[in-house]
Amino acid sequence: MFEERTLPEDVDAVRERNAPDALVLDCASDFESLAPAQAEDLGLLAESLDPLSYPAEWLPDDAPELLRRFASSDFVVGMPGDGSVAWTRQTVPPTVLVKARVQGSPDDFVDFLIAEALVEVGSGDPEHFLEFFGQRYLELDAALPFDSGSVYQIAAALYDAYLGLYTREAFADWEDERPRLFEAWRDAGERIEPRLEGLPGAMARDETDFADVAEFACSAVKHGLDLPAPFAALDTLAYRDHGAAYAVKWAEKTFE
Repeated sequence: MFEERTLPEDVDAVRERNAPDALVLDCASDFESLAPAQAEDLGLLAESLDPLSYPAEWLPDDAPELLRRFASSDFVVGMPGDGSVAWTRQTVPPTVLVKARVQGSPDDFVDFLIAEALVEVGSGDPEHFLEFFGQRYLELDAALPFDSGSVYQIAAALYDAYLGLYTREAFADWEDERPRLFEAWRDAGERIEPRLEGLPGAMARDETDFADVAEFACSAVKHGLDLPAPFAALDTLAYRDHGAAYAVKWAEKTFE
């Protein structure tokens, strides 16, 4: 299921700077969350396992079952919204997981995604939005007039935006030291910019739902692109400084 990935020199340099002990593994299949037996296989490659668990009281009654499993003492690796490259600190050392879905993608872009994951691993920020929001996840759920699946999607998007405020600073520093990765980051931003510009019209015509728009707009934060309202309010130092409390207040003001 897992095989250690050989990293090019520039990606390995990102690892050395941000998460020098991290394992980077290719996965033989795609997944949102690893099946329990596959997750346990990580124990054969890691020194030890350190599963996360969170209070059940942080979750609303209708929270998705997988989120309940993640909050429990079960060893759950990978969650919906993680994208093509996931990471976890539930292994010692931390592990970056490159999913099979990256096959066919440009090598430079895949290497950028791995480098991004390594920056996130070394950031000290939580592995998942549930730890980021904590008991405020109940407040976010109350502020959003959507079903539990959409609330999950928006929460993941909001946390993605929060991480993006940090990671984009690291990416910008790559221009001289790691130009290949810098260009992959910039190219990815240029590719999504036209779609981003079309979001206000799509929302006005009810061509897409709010959760999908939030996911796309928040993913653009790491590229430093101009965001449409109401998401522009997330691209601020205030969000980076105040975190979950700011995100909840943003949701309350958006839907008051």
